[in-house]
Amino acid sequence: QNRELLKGSQLNIEVLVADYSNSVHAADTIELLNAYAEDPMGGGAPLSKHVQKNLIAELAKLPNAFSVLCYVDGAAAGLVNCLIGFSTFKCKPLVNIHDVFVAKQFRNQGLSQRLLSEVQRVAMERGCCRLTLEVLDRNEPAKKAYSSFGFGANQIDSAKGKTLFWQKAI
Repeated sequence: QNRELLKGSQLNIEVLVADYSNSVHAADTIELLNAYAEDPMGGGAPLSKHVQKNLIAELAKLPNAFSVLCYVDGAAAGLVNCLIGFSTFKCKPLVNIHDVFVAKQFRNQGLSQRLLSEVQRVAMERGCCRLTLEVLDRNEPAKKAYSSFGFGANQIDSAKGKTLFWQKAI
């Protein structure tokens, strides 16, 4: 029902780089990230109280961190958290898109494309050579959204295969 209401109305959509010192941006970042964490694609469990209490202050300490928020008619609708890294092969910075989330009631409205466009704008402004992200192989809606924005598997040479994102918890 909400989706139909959204499709039939003129929406006021605002996409902006979050100001971690702005209490509204800070609260909305935590609220949206917690909703993502609770989503099956985010792990299905809420953020710890420690993360909820301390994340904004820790992000604010990192000169290479930024977040993009999307508001629909004043309601927090989407979030992207990013960290700037460095490509040694290109000798330029890059942006790793760490979290992408659009709240359920705002999905299928093109908001992810608007969020990614703002991330790309910031990356280009900062002289970055590429955007990177990870996606679960079974998250078809996210893969479709990323693919339509121009993302694809990273491979240097198709004969050598695709790059895999691996991790080791420490």
